[in-house]
Amino acid sequence: MDPEKRTLTKPAYFEPVPIDGYELVDSGEGWKLERFGSRLISRPDPQALWKRGLSLDEWKVADLRFKREEDRGGKVPAGIPQGKGGKWNGRDRSDWQLDAHGLSFVLKPTRFKHVGLFPEQAANWRFIEEMGAKLAGGDERPKLLNLFGYTGAASLVAHRAGFDVTHVDASRTTIGWVKENLEASGMDTNSLRLILDDALGFARRETRRGNLYAGVLLDPPHYGRGPKGEKWQLEEQLAGLLSEVGGLLAEKSFCVLSTYAVGYSPIAFVNMLQELDGANPAVAIEAGELVIPERSGRLLPCGFCARWRRGL
Repeated sequence: MDPEKRTLTKPAYFEPVPIDGYELVDSGEGWKLERFGSRLISRPDPQALWKRGLSLDEWKVADLRFKREEDRGGKVPAGIPQGKGGKWNGRDRSDWQLDAHGLSFVLKPTRFKHVGLFPEQAANWRFIEEMGAKLAGGDERPKLLNLFGYTGAASLVAHRAGFDVTHVDASRTTIGWVKENLEASGMDTNSLRLILDDALGFARRETRRGNLYAGVLLDPPHYGRGPKGEKWQLEEQLAGLLSEVGGLLAEKSFCVLSTYAVGYSPIAFVNMLQELDGANPAVAIEAGELVIPERSGRLLPCGFCARWRRGL
């Protein structure tokens, strides 16, 4: 085939939304090099199977470098998935702040290789804002439930977009982190309803209470523990959780389901979301990957996502 006539099939992904102060500088050979505001960080990413674009010398200037426990010959602590536990090396391992998307986020180097912000989720932030605009104009603020809310970036975006937000997470530490982000963004720490609870247990109780939400966000881990030791295993409990969520969705509503580092297809998510109200012609579902564009233009896959809408 003539190389000039060659075409590439575009995989299904949601259009990425740039974040001020963030850049994916390079990736490859199981790693990614990113700039979060004032810090250049290097950390593992199992999706980056290709060759690095920059030289190792250019990677070595990173301010922070994640070192996995197994790379140091150590044992990964109990409860931390293989390939995730470790520590950061660098000149400055203190917290820092990133001003992005009109908000401010406190970033921290954690032992799980995360820093508290997932740039690929900006595509969902924009979707939340679009849904907020569609639902605006009522007598009351539409309600949104953020399960597995983590450090609260989506919750802050949703609150600013006009939602009355209930943020649920099983970690007391991350609930405190949400409050730090609220303060950094100039918001009252009571702007959100912050709940320390197991996601599935809370959803079940909300169903019994008859509470309804205009939006539900789910970004579940593969494995986790609730505050009282409740076990979360995605393949065993996700379908049940979505069944509960189906009873929480108002007549006009939306649901966003995203995951990272799990071996499932967006088609599986579509099939589960269809069970919420699949025969209703007012329902629309879209699915694909979340991605981050590299400086070179190459896309780094960052997990699967499916969005469900009814009457919107």
